[in-house]
Amino acid sequence: MIPSPTVRHQRIIARLALAMREYVESNELREVLWSPLDIVLSDEDVVQPDILFISNERSDIVTERNILGAPDLVVEALSPITADRDKELKLRLYSRSGVREYWLVDPEQESVQVLTLGPGGAEDTRTHTAGSVRSSVIRGLKVEHGLIFAN
Repeated sequence: MIPSPTVRHQRIIARLALAMREYVESNELREVLWSPLDIVLSDEDVVQPDILFISNERSDIVTERNILGAPDLVVEALSPITADRDKELKLRLYSRSGVREYWLVDPEQESVQVLTLGPGGAEDTRTHTAGSVRSSVIRGLKVEHGLIFAN
């Protein structure tokens, strides 16, 4: 079994999810959801990312029970136990499934890696260690690095 997330992990995810949700809802872009929630990518592939964004264009994948298909954007906060899986296995899975953007939040390094995905994997990568973290999928979204990693 994988141990539950740390308090720091949960604080980081909560701050980021709330900032994303506020922006998305105020601009009527659809919705931001967070774990635990099953994302069914195939009969064999079911994941529970920390945060996910679904655009108006993809709202048909939202069901009462789960998400049936790839969200537009997925966020995973790294932990020592899950980091390799998030950086390798989930990156391939999300790319192959149609996720357009993948954020890897590293609490230890206090960095956010934003990967633009395509069928072959990461097509563009930006790493933020200060300033604002921006999304190419959620146009206009800007989350301050200091807010994400505040103590």
